[in-house]
Amino acid sequence: MTGRGQTSAGDLLELVRSGRATTRGALQQATGLSRATVGQRLERLFRAGWLREGAGGPVGSPLGGRPSITLEFDDAHAVVLAADLDTRHARAALLSLNGEILAERSGELSVEDGPETVLAALGGWFAGLLTATGRPARAVCGIGLAVPGPVDSETGRVVQPPMMPGWDGYDIRGRLARAFTERTGAPQVPVLVDNDANLMAYGEQRAGHPDCSAFVLVKVSTGIGAGVVVDGSVYRGVDGGAGDIGHIRVGADALCRCGSQGCLAAVASGGAVARRLTEAGVPAGSGSDVRELLAAGHPEAVALAREAGRLVGDVLATVVTLLNPGVLMIAGDLAGTPFLTGVRELLYQRALPRSTAHLDVVTARLGERAALVGAGAQVVEYLYAPERAEARLLALGV
Repeated sequence: MTGRGQTSAGDLLELVRSGRATTRGALQQATGLSRATVGQRLERLFRAGWLREGAGGPVGSPLGGRPSITLEFDDAHAVVLAADLDTRHARAALLSLNGEILAERSGELSVEDGPETVLAALGGWFAGLLTATGRPARAVCGIGLAVPGPVDSETGRVVQPPMMPGWDGYDIRGRLARAFTERTGAPQVPVLVDNDANLMAYGEQRAGHPDCSAFVLVKVSTGIGAGVVVDGSVYRGVDGGAGDIGHIRVGADALCRCGSQGCLAAVASGGAVARRLTEAGVPAGSGSDVRELLAAGHPEAVALAREAGRLVGDVLATVVTLLNPGVLMIAGDLAGTPFLTGVRELLYQRALPRSTAHLDVVTARLGERAALVGAGAQVVEYLYAPERAEARLLALGV
C-alpha cells in the first residue's frame, strides 16, 4: 500500500497494531516513505513508550534499519478503566491496553439512584482498583462506560432511556471524568459511553469471532437489546438507536416500561419472566433471580424461559434475514439452554434457509465481562486511531 494516506507516526502505529506492517522494511513498502522518514517517525513512538522491538534482536536506533526486527505495540505504558452498569448492579475493571483484566469489582448499584450518585460511586470504585493493583492514577489513559440504554455517540448522553430514570440528556462523560479526578487527584481523561449490548457485541466479536464480518449479540436480562458489529465496527444507526429490538411490537397486551403496549421486552425479557414467576407463586424480582432459578433447574422457570426464547426467536428471524450475520450470540440472564432452544425453534422455522445456512447460534463466551472488555477496547481504538494518536504525540512533546 502506497500513497499519502499512511504518512504520520499515528499511521505507522496503526499499521503495526493491525499487523499489516511490523518491520521497518514493511512500513516503507506500505507507505512509500523513505527509510530515514520511517525511522524518524518511529523514534517518536519509541520516545512516547508506545512501541517496542520484538525478541528478534536488541533495541537499536530506528534510523539503522534492521528490517528483520519486528515492531510491537507496547501495551504496558498505560491502562484503561471500564464499568458496566446494569439496572441494579455494576461491574468495574482495570484493564491493560490489550484487554487483559488486571483487577475488577462488582456490587449493587442502582441506576434509579440517579447519575450523580452512581457516577460518584464509580469514581470511588476506580480509585480502589488502582490502589489494589498499585497502579498510579496517571497511568490511566481513558475510561469506558456501558449503560443499559440508547446512547447518542456524538455526545455520550443517553436518550430517553426507559430503564434509567433521571439520566436522559445527562452529561455522563463530564461527571465521570470529574469523579475520577476527585477520587484520584489525577488529571481528567477521555470518557467514552455506549450502550451495553453494543459493547458486549464489540468485546465478544473481537475476542472470539474476529473473522466474522457480520456479528449480532442479543442481551436478554432486565430488558432486551442487540449489538451489531459489521466489518469490525459497531453499527449504531444515525443517532445510536440501532439494536433496540426490545421495543418491537409483538402483538401482546403487556405494558412496557417505555410506556407502549406489547413490546418484546414486556413479554420476553428477564424482568417479564420474573413477573410471571411471581404471579405463579415463585418469588423473583429480576432477571438475575430468574438466572438463579434456571441454574437450579426450576421447572416453571425453565418453561417460561423457553417460551420467552420462542418470542425472541420470532423477532430474530427478521433480524437475521435483514443482516445475514455469521454469528448470532445470546447473552444475559436468560442465556441458557431453555431460552436458546426456544430461540432456535422459531428462528429456523421463520427465517429463510438462505439466511441461516451459514449462521452459528451460540451463547456468550466472555459472560459478565463482555461489556468491560468491549468498553476497554473501544477506548484503546479511540485513543490510538491515527489522527488522535498524532495529536496526543504532539501534546506529549515528542
